[in-house]
Amino acid sequence: MGQNKKEKEINPRSFDEILNSITEEMDKVFNIKSDDIPNIDLYMDQVLSFLDDKLNYTRRNTSDGEEKIFTKTMINNYAKNDLLPSPVKKKYSKEHMMALIFIYYFKSFLSINDVQTLINPITDNYFEGNGSIKFEDIYDSILDKGEERIGLLRKDIQDKYKASLETFKEVEGEEGEYLRLFLLISLLSYDVFIKKMLIEQLIDEVRNSETVKESENTKTEKKKGK
Repeated sequence: MGQNKKEKEINPRSFDEILNSITEEMDKVFNIKSDDIPNIDLYMDQVLSFLDDKLNYTRRNTSDGEEKIFTKTMINNYAKNDLLPSPVKKKYSKEHMMALIFIYYFKSFLSINDVQTLINPITDNYFEGNGSIKFEDIYDSILDKGEERIGLLRKDIQDKYKASLETFKEVEGEEGEYLRLFLLISLLSYDVFIKKMLIEQLIDEVRNSETVKESENTKTEKKKGK
């Protein structure tokens, strides 16, 4: 009973507070530059500690407790199932860390199978200095381009927020507030839905491409050579 009473006393944040919080967090999305990642190989506990610290802002508190960024089991399974290159003598390189950051963002809205299809050609062809471009350069280029678009993304969210405030003005009180909140969430969800469909179709194209076939052949040859 005491716990329920305490929960009822928590005041929900306003639209403005939520929006300001999100727009502030957007600046952190691309904050893990390659220079911020240790240039030495790390053991599992060090990997988890670093990623927990850097990605802590993405955690969401649920009824089951705070979400995990990564666990030992998750990372071990990624390596076991060829989603992540295997560690060397139980140590993970700087490139492993960058690959894990990619995986973390992708898996929030894509299936693990889709993430694997997308990232395997990158890890297979550019890991450990292979390929014409460094893995680190690919990582930083993506972060730089994403950072350039934060302003446009922020404006888009603000426009949707303003649009939601212009609706259901005839409905007062909590009922009106909820209807406007529902509209805002629907507008944001529509964007996510359309973009997710596009991403999945592009991944399907990647799955059928020669790049993936070459990546699979390279992986098979490496296994034969062991």
